[in-house]
Amino acid sequence: MKVSNETKVGALTIIAITLIILGFNFLRGKTIFKSGNFIYATYADTKGLIVSNPVVVNGFQVGTVFEIENKSADLSQIIVSIKLNNLYKIPSNSVATIQDNPLGTNSINIVLGDAKTYLKSEDTIKTAPAASLLGDLMNTLSPLGEQTKQTITDLQKVLVNINQVLNDQNKSNFELILKNLTATTENLNKSMESIESMLQKQNGSIAQTANNLNSFTKNLNDNNNKINNIISNLDTTSKQLKEADLHKTIGDIQVAVNELSITLHKLNSGNGTAAKLLSDPGMYQQLQGTIKSINTLVDDVKTHPKRYINVSVFGKKDKNTPLSKPIADTVN
Repeated sequence: MKVSNETKVGALTIIAITLIILGFNFLRGKTIFKSGNFIYATYADTKGLIVSNPVVVNGFQVGTVFEIENKSADLSQIIVSIKLNNLYKIPSNSVATIQDNPLGTNSINIVLGDAKTYLKSEDTIKTAPAASLLGDLMNTLSPLGEQTKQTITDLQKVLVNINQVLNDQNKSNFELILKNLTATTENLNKSMESIESMLQKQNGSIAQTANNLNSFTKNLNDNNNKINNIISNLDTTSKQLKEADLHKTIGDIQVAVNELSITLHKLNSGNGTAAKLLSDPGMYQQLQGTIKSINTLVDDVKTHPKRYINVSVFGKKDKNTPLSKPIADTVN
């Protein structure tokens, strides 16, 4: 049976197309007959992940993305089929995240867990969103941009309030305040100069006070022996006073005071001659009369001595009348 040239061309065309499809799928990491070790991951956002993207564990490629399928109408569940090169021991609590690389190829990174059980073929691995480098940068800059906008808005409000507050009258008051601040600053400068002059090493008042203190302490040091002698004398005096029988002396004084009190009491009570002299008028008058008679006798002896002593050979006895009262000078 002779085959026509047209049939040969058609058969070759079909074979060529089949080989092209198989080669293209092979380059994409996908085969017509699904065989091997597969696990699945479900994502809400695949971040531009495509078939044949690598799947790595600790930086080592363990497989590739075999197929990406949508299982929901709202595109909220996208299932990614992962073809493993071998049936690796991946813990069942491991997590698969999509690493977005704006400068290279996206990939799936599996973070190994610590479970004692392992994923089997056709199992589903846990997933978690992973922010990309650019996404992290944008997420970081986005709040900063909002804060900058809010800051600019607040600054505008502040400037408006300042313009409203700084009217002509307030501007004048503000200028006055600035002048007062300037004057206050000048006074502070003068005060600082005064303080500096006080703190000068040679001529300042504080330095002079320190010098006086030094002189005082030097004088104390120079007179240390004298001060010690004074303290020693005070110590000796206090010791002598301590050793003296002050209690006995004070007791004797108290006894004398008591006796004096008793004597004064007796004088005041009228008992005894002394008390009567102090309190009896008759005794006083008798004493006055006796003294008067004694004065009269003495004056009479002085006036008429011949009456009492006769020593004259030729004389005669004085017969004048005796005195009856003392002479006035004698009484005085």
